[in-house]
Amino acid sequence: MPAVPRDYATPIDPAKLDRLAEVAIRVGLRLREGQDVLVTAPSVALPLVRRIAEHAYKAGASLVTPILSDEEITLARYRFGHEGGFDHAANWLYEGMAKAFSDDTARLAIVGDNPMLLSGEDPAKVARASKANSMAYQPALEKIVNFDTNWNIIAYPSPSWAKQVFPGVAEDVAVGKLADAIFAASRVDKEGAIAAWQKHNAALRERTLWLNGQRFKALHFTGPGTDLKVGLADGHEWEGGASRAKNGIICNANIPTEEVFTTPHCRQVSGHVVSSKPLSYQGTLIDKIAVRFEEGRIVEASAARGEEVLKKVLDTDEGARRLGEVALVPHSSPISKSGLLFYNTLFDENAACHIALGQCYSKCFIDGDKLTPEQIAAQGGNKSLIHIDWMIGTDKTDIDGIRADGSRVPVFRSGEWA
Repeated sequence: MPAVPRDYATPIDPAKLDRLAEVAIRVGLRLREGQDVLVTAPSVALPLVRRIAEHAYKAGASLVTPILSDEEITLARYRFGHEGGFDHAANWLYEGMAKAFSDDTARLAIVGDNPMLLSGEDPAKVARASKANSMAYQPALEKIVNFDTNWNIIAYPSPSWAKQVFPGVAEDVAVGKLADAIFAASRVDKEGAIAAWQKHNAALRERTLWLNGQRFKALHFTGPGTDLKVGLADGHEWEGGASRAKNGIICNANIPTEEVFTTPHCRQVSGHVVSSKPLSYQGTLIDKIAVRFEEGRIVEASAARGEEVLKKVLDTDEGARRLGEVALVPHSSPISKSGLLFYNTLFDENAACHIALGQCYSKCFIDGDKLTPEQIAAQGGNKSLIHIDWMIGTDKTDIDGIRADGSRVPVFRSGEWA
């Protein structure tokens, strides 16, 4: 039977959008009756926010509070804002968010802004504003990275984002194509999405159980331009798919997700590595990243494009040149197979093995919820204002697990699980 051509008169399928909202609440947050929900989203994603609220209240939410951003208002700051204002951030807002998360409020973030929105703005102002915002956000971020509460991130196909991913086509077609890609990657393109997520989580769980049983001391990545030994933190634990937050709720933090990940030892990384996909960071595309590590720290860094921004990121703080995460993703993942560059880490990190500069997840330690920040640091966990993932895996990537006695176990061969 020939395929039926896609009709872009309705770019975003309302049934699939509703399914995404339901999955966000029932799988992503696994919302508990009586919980509040804090939703952040671009204003263009209001149709999804409304469906989120509906499904949240059906699941027993006490209160859904949306906080919306707007691209034109963001641009107005850079074009008309006073010079001294770029070192300022809404501390009061993030302090309130941190208190909400401490009080068991669930966190739901919807991404969808134009990833290149700030590409034409003064990079010095962008860097200053970003650093101020990162510092102000720290109290709330710590609650998230430490999984104090259940949280989830999903995506909405905004026109400005869609035109970046699909340039040269009509806006409604671009939005429709991006919507289709988001729904497929998020496993809501067909009926039975809840069951599909249960099956996917079980598969990821099998991977984490195997890795945790191996108790590797390090991972050795090799491939074109890459010879990297990543020591793993003492008492590290692999996570993937659904994870238990400190409030007892098992949530899926990222939708979509194809990764299993853990905490590297921030003082035991050595060798060199190159990026396999561009990194979109605050309006700049950073491409062909190449870095060299000594004793856990990046001592040399370059990029064919966006090098100035990369070096500003690395100078954010002491922890910005060290790793906070290492993640394994097969080259055959659905997002990799799509062949798309989403310009959004939520998707692009699920196309390839990746590492993250900056803050580690305390969740990725055995009994991590009982460890103090000092204990996490002593075991090799990194601390930083940033957490930035970038892709290093290809179809030629080999990975060996190295045990404490020096013996090796194949983990990946030619980009796939061995």
